[in-house]
Amino acid sequence: MHRKDFIRSGILLCAPYVLPLRNRTPASGDEDYIMTVNGHIPSAEAGFTLSHEHVLVDFIGAGKITTSRYNVNEVYHTALPVLQEAVKNGCKTLVECTPNYLGRNVGLLQRLSKASGLHIISNTGYYGAAKEKFLPKHAYTDSARQLAARWINEWETGIEGTGIKPGFIKTGVDTYPLSPVQQKLIEAAALTHLSTGLTFGVHTGNGEAALEELKIIKAMGVGPEAWVWIHAQNEKNRDVHVRVAKEGGWVSFDGLNDDSVQQSVQFLKDMKAEKRLHKALISHDAGWYHVGEPGGGQFRSYNTVFKFLLPLLRKEGFTEGEMHQVFMVNPAKALTVKVRRA
Repeated sequence: MHRKDFIRSGILLCAPYVLPLRNRTPASGDEDYIMTVNGHIPSAEAGFTLSHEHVLVDFIGAGKITTSRYNVNEVYHTALPVLQEAVKNGCKTLVECTPNYLGRNVGLLQRLSKASGLHIISNTGYYGAAKEKFLPKHAYTDSARQLAARWINEWETGIEGTGIKPGFIKTGVDTYPLSPVQQKLIEAAALTHLSTGLTFGVHTGNGEAALEELKIIKAMGVGPEAWVWIHAQNEKNRDVHVRVAKEGGWVSFDGLNDDSVQQSVQFLKDMKAEKRLHKALISHDAGWYHVGEPGGGQFRSYNTVFKFLLPLLRKEGFTEGEMHQVFMVNPAKALTVKVRRA
């Protein structure tokens, strides 16, 4: 993707196209790649990427979740126009962060990807935040290695018999100090990374919890470059953001909405001032079809970045090259399937 494609008419223009199905995992030594629900693509083809969004979420809890709780065709027809609008605005790749036991449906995502022309990336892993409401019982009895084996199997054979592979690992923790099972999830994610090369993103309650994750990751022999600190905007101390970035971790400010644009700009200005813009990610954490609400409730679009954030960044002196770094280069590097050792 050349810079001229990014700056044309002020946004990246990307028309829908037919997505190739690439099920083969590239051999070691091939070019860098990212794994989508339609198979791998070269990392350089990811284009403008929204690194943390959702299509469908079900908050019923791990013990009660089932696809019978919603009509998949209704979800499809609700989500498709929103995804198509994102493509029209310039989005080329969307990272769908809904994990297993919280509503992950990779068949639906593949169907939406093919219809919209948008690269969509799904995940493996378990979500331990929200007081562990979305953890299956075996998360408490399995060891970290046993959990990792489950996630590695999804990478090797596909998710739930679909043949669709995850493109990253998603987990989550609450605030510091992490509970024993939350610590185990981080260990399992690190082990899975070492076996698969998948980056892992961790929903994190605060900066202290992020620093605890960092300590665990390094002790497991994993380089911080393999880790995304999700919801870094929850920590207002920019020194923690900078510390994590200097260590090599990805700092994800993913709470962008129409009311938080100025705050998001400030986070990026702080990272730029510290020469750490190359470790920043930004997204909406938007969507989604909310299972249990009539018609899925209000589906929030992924448009704030195009309508408000990009124009304000330009007004604040960000160059096209700097925005290219944040929205194209950084996500592609973060999502590239590659083992990073400490």
